Amino acid sequence: MRKKLVVAADVDRSFLERAAADGRFEVLDRPVTTEEDLAGVVGDAQILVTRSYNRVTRRVIENAPNLEVIAQGTSGIDNIDALVASERGISILNMPGENANAVAELVIGFIISMTRTVPFYTRSVQREEWPREDCADRHEMRHYRLGIIGLGQVGSRVARLARAFGMEPRAYDPYVAEARVTTLDELLATSDIVTLHVPLTEETRGMIGAREIGLMPRGSFLINVARGEVLDQRSALEALATSHLAGLALDVFDPEPPSGGFPDDPRLILTPHVGGCSHECKTAIGARLYEKIVEFLGVRRP
Repeated sequence: MRKKLVVAADVDRSFLERAAADGRFEVLDRPVTTEEDLAGVVGDAQILVTRSYNRVTRRVIENAPNLEVIAQGTSGIDNIDALVASERGISILNMPGENANAVAELVIGFIISMTRTVPFYTRSVQREEWPREDCADRHEMRHYRLGIIGLGQVGSRVARLARAFGMEPRAYDPYVAEARVTTLDELLATSDIVTLHVPLTEETRGMIGAREIGLMPRGSFLINVARGEVLDQRSALEALATSHLAGLALDVFDPEPPSGGFPDDPRLILTPHVGGCSHECKTAIGARLYEKIVEFLGVRRP
């Protein structure tokens, strides 16, 4: 008997084509973005394909009495009620590291854009201004002390890329022996650029607030491409307004999408949670997601 596979997220076309051609699956392509819509489409699915914006709550899981596996096309799974899934015996598959390069490249782009004030120059030229007088005040990346919070797949990739620009990154991660800084406070106080790369857990929720930002040197830069809930966004924006921060780059928010209220400030860079979104990444995740589901069925097959 074929397994009903509901695709509730945007996935690479190759995944849909391979799954549809596989006689073990009945594929239903129903991308949705809200919890209500997801609860409405999951139905009698045995396999549910999601991404981080799909909230797989108790309500959703209870609406899927036949669900066997949730296949998530991202590394993080904080959008899934893992406790309820475990209670039901539902497995969760995810893609750790598949989007690491895409996220790391965006971080490097943020660093260059903020330290070389690219948004400021863009606005100036658009206004037919030509502000070159103080351009030599900007520094190359090797001038800055880079602090990485979280030395997993993405954080490690950021460190490698940063070294290619002459930086000597340091990291704080209590779960990785290679991390060179033993306390978060020490990293914050000795970094000109801080970038966040931790999963969302009860331990990391709100880990960077007003006190932590206050430890950073005046004129430093802060980047969050982890999860919006890790950073007190209001405190970060206030630090930017008082120029304690010289730049702030956010790819993630709490909630998503954000409700607005952002200042028109060239020192602020905002992107709509696209760090792990690239053609290469989407293609790779589509291929690997299909393979993981097939592997799962192989293990589960009597």
